[in-house]
Amino acid sequence: MRIKWKRGSYLLSLIVLMTALAACGGNSGGSPGASSSPSSPTSASQKPTDNNTDKPVNNDPVKLTFWTLGTNGYEELAKEYTEKVKTNVTIEVQNTSDQTVHHNNMLTALQAGTGAPDIFMLEIAFLDRFIEASDKFVNLYDMGAESIKGNYLDWKWQQAEADGGKYLLGLPTDVGPTVAYYRTDLLQQAGLPTEPDAFMKEIDTWEKFFTVAKQFKEKTGKEFIDMPDLLFNSIRDQGDVLYYDENDKFIGDTNPLVKKAWDYTVRAIQEGWVGLNRLWTAEWGQATNNGDFAVLLGPAWMSGVIKGNAPDANDKWAITQMPEGAGNWGGSFISLPKEGKHADEAYAFISWLLAKEQQIKSFQSNGLMPSIPSLYDDPIFTSYTDEFYNDQEIAKEFGIAAKTVRPIRYGKLHDATDALFKEGLQNILVKKADPAKEWDDVMKKINELNKRS
Repeated sequence: MRIKWKRGSYLLSLIVLMTALAACGGNSGGSPGASSSPSSPTSASQKPTDNNTDKPVNNDPVKLTFWTLGTNGYEELAKEYTEKVKTNVTIEVQNTSDQTVHHNNMLTALQAGTGAPDIFMLEIAFLDRFIEASDKFVNLYDMGAESIKGNYLDWKWQQAEADGGKYLLGLPTDVGPTVAYYRTDLLQQAGLPTEPDAFMKEIDTWEKFFTVAKQFKEKTGKEFIDMPDLLFNSIRDQGDVLYYDENDKFIGDTNPLVKKAWDYTVRAIQEGWVGLNRLWTAEWGQATNNGDFAVLLGPAWMSGVIKGNAPDANDKWAITQMPEGAGNWGGSFISLPKEGKHADEAYAFISWLLAKEQQIKSFQSNGLMPSIPSLYDDPIFTSYTDEFYNDQEIAKEFGIAAKTVRPIRYGKLHDATDALFKEGLQNILVKKADPAKEWDDVMKKINELNKRS
């Protein structure tokens, strides 16, 4: 059911909440993208195809503002569009790397009733909060989006729907199916197979993964994985409901998959093969480059992060499937605030931006995994190789993972809730805190969070 936005005080409270979240380090849902790769085989001058609309578009000069998040390559695609597709349109791209700041800025503009862009990139972990302000955004079904619905993953498309499927907040950008990244040189030192299929057979269940991890630590003295957070995420995301049900009631205390993720992560910490790293820190990047750990569990967009963090590890990394199936971490949508003055031109651009040809380019340049499933078996996509990953056909691995993903419901307080779980795990890792007490403390803090909200 679509929930209508009713009053400014609600958005103001969200701003306060999200600012508090930034202070406690919550940033679990972002997809920062990747570094450059070979250029796309499609023509730069190609006109819109899949997502074309029959709506007449004004040919007078039009300027659009586009707020983007993370490293995605959209600035180059916007330049291509204005130079090759619609020369009367100019697009000013304003990028923010911090997802909490990015979404806070939008909430502030909605609260003020001024300052919103024509086009806004919305990250999945914040989606439910903006669904509540849906009357501040254009219903993309009114723009003709129904005609392109079949191009995209059903579950991804449905995440942005409301009002019983009559309203669409945004068009899908990328998805984040999770895989296992690993150092072939370190596995070789431990006497483990280095080919993706062979290594996958060694770790295709979590119990087997843990057995291999202990053996690796014994033989090499190195940690098997980089940090507890990504192990927790990998198990947590293998379901379809995480912390909150469809009524935004907290169920993380009774969800068996959340408890499994916690218990397995605690066990890994206690067995001693988990690194002390924190996500996005310089120390984590250096450890990735140095080969201080063997396995990094993460989404497709993490491929570029690894490349950026490990310039000295060219040819040493490879990719295989996750134990017990992929989850999904991250992915975004492109929406149109009602404040914009050029909705037709803005929709024409975003429907072009997220069509098949441009999604291929976004993947090849910045690692954004397409949300168009027909690409997963397309030779243009599956044959893509990456020199950094020893010329492995990495797109094929991501496609396999994406096909197994189950849709996940996040809830408005997902990031704040998730940050509390991560805080508890860090206390166990660094402070040697008692796991049972930490679990109880996390539940207490989450209950307080929900009461305040």
